[in-house]
Amino acid sequence: MPTSHQLVLCACPDQSTAQNIAEQLVDKRLAACINILPGVTSIYQWQGKRETAQEHLLLIKTTDEVYEALEQAITNLHPYELPEVIAVSITRGLGPYLNWISEQTT
Repeated sequence: MPTSHQLVLCACPDQSTAQNIAEQLVDKRLAACINILPGVTSIYQWQGKRETAQEHLLLIKTTDEVYEALEQAITNLHPYELPEVIAVSITRGLGPYLNWISEQTT
């Protein structure tokens, strides 16, 4: 059965948190590669009030096979009460790169 690849999005409150989560996920082989995008402005409703925050967005490349463990790790490491963890299926991509993601997350 072919591996299902995922792009997981996760917003973090600062560079230090983003770096820590990224390093731990890669070290635990739950992600092959993580890009940290600084300077993301998030606008959202939280506890009945509109909030605006400057965040760092993680773009996490992983597989469906390790997603549950990745989600649990993020939940344990993240300072937010309700962290953003959104997985988007990768339906197409450069074959050798997708194979590399699979190799790094096994």
